Amino acid sequence: MPSTDRDPALFELKFRDPARARALVEALGRRTAELGRTPVSVMHVCGSHEQAIAKFGLRSTFPRGLNVIMGPGCPVCITDAPEVDEGVVLARQGVHIATYGDMVRVPGTSMSLADAQADGAKIHVIYSAAQVVELAQSTSDQVVFFATGFETTAVATAAIVLGGLPSNLSILSAHKYIPPAMEIVAEVPETKVEGFLAAGHAATITGSAVFEPFVARHHVPVVVAGFEPLDILAGLVKLVELIRDRTPQVVNMFPRCVTRAGNLRAQEQLWKVFRPTGGRWRGIAHVPNGNLRLRDEFRSIDARRRFTIDLASLWDHAPAALAQSCICGDIMAGLSSPTDCKLFGQECTPEKPVGACMVSSEGACKIWHEYGGHPDLGGDA
Repeated sequence: MPSTDRDPALFELKFRDPARARALVEALGRRTAELGRTPVSVMHVCGSHEQAIAKFGLRSTFPRGLNVIMGPGCPVCITDAPEVDEGVVLARQGVHIATYGDMVRVPGTSMSLADAQADGAKIHVIYSAAQVVELAQSTSDQVVFFATGFETTAVATAAIVLGGLPSNLSILSAHKYIPPAMEIVAEVPETKVEGFLAAGHAATITGSAVFEPFVARHHVPVVVAGFEPLDILAGLVKLVELIRDRTPQVVNMFPRCVTRAGNLRAQEQLWKVFRPTGGRWRGIAHVPNGNLRLRDEFRSIDARRRFTIDLASLWDHAPAALAQSCICGDIMAGLSSPTDCKLFGQECTPEKPVGACMVSSEGACKIWHEYGGHPDLGGDA
């Protein structure tokens, strides 16, 4: 018999076992019923969790009365419009802009990087931070890495910075740090979130202990979960148990990848290069310590210091009128679902996105458009 520890395909199937999934679905239904009230609202703070929930049809198996809300877990979606504008301004100055794929189509205040590219700007889609270094080494022109994403991709950016950049390469950091955004959600007066499902990959870097101060302040449980179907179901069972027992604490349900302390080497690199600072997240709010900016000792490679970024130069492009009706902010704050938006699937589609949530593969609207959101398969569990 092959070992599941050595065969990746069998290892993956181990976390998609139908019998174990059914048992966890039944347990989730029992735990929710034991609360004796509905609805019970919990939030996952990761677009990858929503992808998995939709891809494997898990939402149709959740018990009625358990409301699993999507949070601000899409790094592309929460990159604020003025940050996109900064990239557009630099691109229109003739600078090469390199960024991750979904970011290209995300609307800024008046235009996207894709719009700028259509006007002749040099926009490059990259799949890793290391590719940006290769791009800069291939040209004598100025190259700017429009660096987006949470702490997971920020670590990769930090690694190339510490490795030494070519003289024609600089960083426009739009990186975000997720724990402060959870504080914002917990402090929204109208929030109904009683517990959080934290992203396993981010916790691989930061460790599960990063959530302990949050739990102490807000008295809501946090469960760290992976991204296979059984990971998510087991995480939700534990989360509802903690709510039922009124025991707010951090529980790591992804121990095969996450430790309490996290990856100390990665954390050292992250905080050596970046400092947390306050800033707006698109559609949500000003998030104290939610943005990651280059430390002063790296000013020479900071694109905001190397170039003049005059956002007023974009004023000759009027914002799209439809953007005024977009409710991406409410969706990312967990206050609305994609189908609550009157533009969803009509004026706003993956082919012609109005809001950022319809652009990214981790965006709630695009995921619901692709997989059907909350299918009703005719059962309670």
